Order: sequence, then structure tokens, then C-alpha cells
Amino acid sequence: MKLYITLFFISFVAVVSAQKIDYNTDKNYIAEGYDVTEYFNNKAVKGDNKFVFTHDTVKYKFTSQQNLEKFKKNPGKYVPQYGGYCAYAVAVNSEKVDINPKTFEIRDGKLYLFYNSWGINTLEKWKDEDANTLQAKADTNWQKIKIKK
Repeated sequence: MKLYITLFFISFVAVVSAQKIDYNTDKNYIAEGYDVTEYFNNKAVKGDNKFVFTHDTVKYKFTSQQNLEKFKKNPGKYVPQYGGYCAYAVAVNSEKVDINPKTFEIRDGKLYLFYNSWGINTLEKWKDEDANTLQAKADTNWQKIKIKK
């Protein structure tokens, strides 16, 4: 019996660990190749092809070696929430929607990205509709939709 329980547990762990988070890698990079560390300086800046790093199977671009090293020391701080998809869409519709890398918010030390095109700026909606409530909804919804299918 112990053998069956052990085998079941090993199989379960293998299946769960094989599931990959679905990251928004439009233009082959997180945040469309914008430097995720620069958002924390309140800037949206395109990264340089000379400074590329892969973390959790996805590529990031940085403006400098210094920013790349900063990311490597603490990637969890800089990885965008909800796989880099639009935070508002994850909250309201449980959908993975592309973003405009120039439309972002740093909230409680975390990076949130938003859709902003065709006259629809979801960052404005996020702020107008109570960002704290939407953030809680997005956190819950992301758990249901984050795995790549």
C-alpha cells in the first residue's frame, strides 16, 4: 500500500511540475522586450538585444548589464504579475489579453501591465473601478487560467 501511495505522489508531483505558466511573450519577450527593472524607476524603456536573459523558459531584455544583473539577483521582484498579461482583463474577464508595454503600474512592489489601444486604456479603468478590489479578483482568476494549454 505504501508503494502505491508513493507512486501516486510521485506521479502527481511530476504532472504538476510539468505544467508551465503561460507568459505573454508578444514579440518573443516578456513586456514586448521592455526592461522590467526600469518600470521600478517609473520608466517604460525598450531593452537592448545585447542584454537578454531567460528566466522560467521566457526571455527578458534589459537596457544594461547592470539591470540584467539586478534581475538575476531577484527575478521574483521584477516578473510582471499575471504572466505579463493585462491585469484588468484577468480581473474582469478571466482572459489573457495583450498589453501596451508603456501602460503599467507598480503597486505594492509588483509590476502590473495593461492593454491600451483603440481608445481603451485599461489602466484608467483599473484605477477608476477600485484597483484593490480588481487586484484581488485578478489574483483569484489568475490561479484558474495561468497554466499553458
